[in-house]
Amino acid sequence: MYINLRTWFYASSLSSSSCHSRGQFHLNSMQKSGDLILGGLFEVHFFSIFPDLSFTSEPQQPTCHGFDVLGFRQAKTMAFAIDEINRNSNLLPNVTLGFTLYDNCVELGIGFRAALSLASAQEDQIILHNTCVGNPPVIGIVGDSSSTRSIAISTVLGLYSIPMVSYFATCSCLSDRKKYPSFFRTIPSDVFQVHALIQILKHFGWTWAGLLVSDDDYGLHAARSFQSELSQSGEGCLAYTEILSLHKETDELRRIVNVMKKSTAQVVIVFAHESHMINLMEEVVRQNVTGLQWMASEAWTTAVVLQTPHLMPYLGGTLGIAIRRGEITGLREFLLQIRPDLHHNNSYGNSMVNQFWEFTFKCRFEPAPAGWVEGGGILCTGQEDLENVNNEFLDVSDLRPEYNVYKAVYALAYSLDEMLQCKPGRGPFSGNSCATLQTLEPWQHVYYLERVNFTTEFGDQVSFDENGDVVPIYDVMNWLWLPDGSTEVQNVGEVKRSAFKGEELILDEDKIFWNFESKKPGRSVCSESCPPGTHMVRRKGEPKCCFDCIPCSEGKINNKKDFWSNHQRDHCVPKKTEFLSYDEPLGFCLTATSLLGTIICAVVIGIFFFHRRTPIVLANNSELSFQLLLSLKLCFLCSLLFIGRPRLWTCQLRHAAFGISFVLCVSCILVKTMVVLAVFKASKPGGGASLKWFGAMQQRGTILFLTSIQVVICTAWLVSASPTPNKNTQYHNDKIIYECSVGSSVGFGVLLGYIGMLAFLSFLIAFLARNLPDSFNEAKLITFSMLIFCAVWVAFVPAYISSPGNHADAVEVFAILASSFGLLVALFGPKCYIILLRPEMNTKKVIMGRGTRS
Repeated sequence: MYINLRTWFYASSLSSSSCHSRGQFHLNSMQKSGDLILGGLFEVHFFSIFPDLSFTSEPQQPTCHGFDVLGFRQAKTMAFAIDEINRNSNLLPNVTLGFTLYDNCVELGIGFRAALSLASAQEDQIILHNTCVGNPPVIGIVGDSSSTRSIAISTVLGLYSIPMVSYFATCSCLSDRKKYPSFFRTIPSDVFQVHALIQILKHFGWTWAGLLVSDDDYGLHAARSFQSELSQSGEGCLAYTEILSLHKETDELRRIVNVMKKSTAQVVIVFAHESHMINLMEEVVRQNVTGLQWMASEAWTTAVVLQTPHLMPYLGGTLGIAIRRGEITGLREFLLQIRPDLHHNNSYGNSMVNQFWEFTFKCRFEPAPAGWVEGGGILCTGQEDLENVNNEFLDVSDLRPEYNVYKAVYALAYSLDEMLQCKPGRGPFSGNSCATLQTLEPWQHVYYLERVNFTTEFGDQVSFDENGDVVPIYDVMNWLWLPDGSTEVQNVGEVKRSAFKGEELILDEDKIFWNFESKKPGRSVCSESCPPGTHMVRRKGEPKCCFDCIPCSEGKINNKKDFWSNHQRDHCVPKKTEFLSYDEPLGFCLTATSLLGTIICAVVIGIFFFHRRTPIVLANNSELSFQLLLSLKLCFLCSLLFIGRPRLWTCQLRHAAFGISFVLCVSCILVKTMVVLAVFKASKPGGGASLKWFGAMQQRGTILFLTSIQVVICTAWLVSASPTPNKNTQYHNDKIIYECSVGSSVGFGVLLGYIGMLAFLSFLIAFLARNLPDSFNEAKLITFSMLIFCAVWVAFVPAYISSPGNHADAVEVFAILASSFGLLVALFGPKCYIILLRPEMNTKKVIMGRGTRS
């Protein structure tokens, strides 16, 4: 589990037996020893200052300022959870957990330094003996709170399979298991957060909203996800999308607020941190932009710094989603036990507890900064009473990030407990081995963490899916502005994912405070629904939610082919649609006939297969007969593509399937006719050579070649001018005829012409061979079948051209079915009659004309 530290240490001399670190990270920290160490990364300070990097002397360490009481409370929550686990005899018995917690100061560089220190341990000197000296690296990390820092840190930790469980990083990108194989989190992904906000928009009918996001991974990924989900769901449109910079750029903020002010969108959704909102709201107040319905992401829904009388006229009534609230029994009592470390060693940075003490009691520990005492400042004694402190540190009534920290620590503990309970010889690792306390590797910890499943005392189940995400649930919050000027953020519902119902939103609307004069939900739509007597026309270049309402005119509505005015001409009604449907009698009859023909083909195939050794089947080239029956089956089935509402794929496939299946059928007939002639010639003296050109391989090759020509024709047609669905209103003004436009009339003509050419050639050859002397003359049957086929398709052309609307499809289907039945009955009817009803004629003598027929 130890990371290779060769790049971090160098020998003090060539003969030295020790190494010294290249440098120290002076980090704000809080530590406790134990058998196993968990790491933690928390925002204990808001800001950081980096010194000038001139590199003319050793660079100074960055310093942090602006103490964050809530960030410190989250760190102490981790300490409390570990203390609680150590006191629990049923969880990790005989194992003591320790911790090393660092402050990231809301800065990527500092957070990354802290993560490297946790992963590799931090000692000034390492003695090169048989055993390592110093604190061991951690076997799991709780953190980080930021998506950007979590992305950077988990990318590196993933190389060593060190598990990291974040309590606040929500970027959907962190669900990528290939990039972040050892990352987990106890807060839902932004994907679900986006779904939750869209559910709220849908509930109140808000289809027109503005979107503001922070200029970081959290905001930018949320923006992409929100735009994508909103587009796919069709629940609304975005009036604008703006990016908030972390830095206070006055001109840019002024421009963004102007956009909000001029927009007709009354709802503003903000995916950003509270620091972004502080800067934005200063400009909102300056321009006095009121009357907006704010929707908050979980990053600032419960931000106390924004809940001030100065901002509530603007932010009152805000709706947002918040991390699931939990209860942690005993946490307040634990926090009251905090005492400063008067003997803290500053080698590795400053004590978080001491900094909290100084911030809370406005004092300084000795040695105090120069001029502190002289300026009237007091010195800390360490005996100050926390009970008398009036701040939010001891308020444990609304634990949200802390509850996620609590669950993250327990997830690591339960996975370790499961791992250490492994029975030798029954383990999941190589050779059925188990992990031990002495040989524990981080990747073994990841294996068990993926499978952890437990329930908190608050009743919430904790487990991770295949992406390291928890079962998502959010509370819906509302900012209440009380008459006395105070504020309250109240829970008005929840949104959760159900295995059966998907995203489920539950709201108590009676509790919601609306910051409008009407005390009701506002309206936020780009265009109101069109009243009776008008119809909707989209505005060019604008989102689909923006449209104009145009009065219905007599007859055809301008630029709106799908609607028609009613008899009173005061309302738009959809035009009737018409196509060859399965439901109408004609479509049903044609479908039934097609299926009947397919079934008959299957029956004939069965008859021929069962009697394949009889003379009548053998004499008529059984292989070609089976190919012909299969092609006829395809001809019957292709007619089904002409029935039903035309779609792009059916329009493209129907004529191609029709053309190829009929060419395959006619090619089989043509080859069969040529074989009949060849056999007759071979029976004459000196004619045996003609059969060598009509062997089995030559027959198959000829059919394949003739069919491939049609395939080329269909491909060229589809590529150059593909058939497409078309709404035809030329036949009837008040009716829409759904049809397939052929795309290229030339392509359709070539397809039919090629079929006609092969059919005519088959008819001609069969007609010339009709008087062959055999008793059962196949050429006569072919002649008769091709005569039917040609007659049907010659009659089809004028009928198809003159048929309006869906009747053209019916004519084509009828022609397909009629010609297919004609071929089936003419070619196989007499044979089936003899096979089934006159078996005495199914002999070689009768077939050759030398037997007696009765």
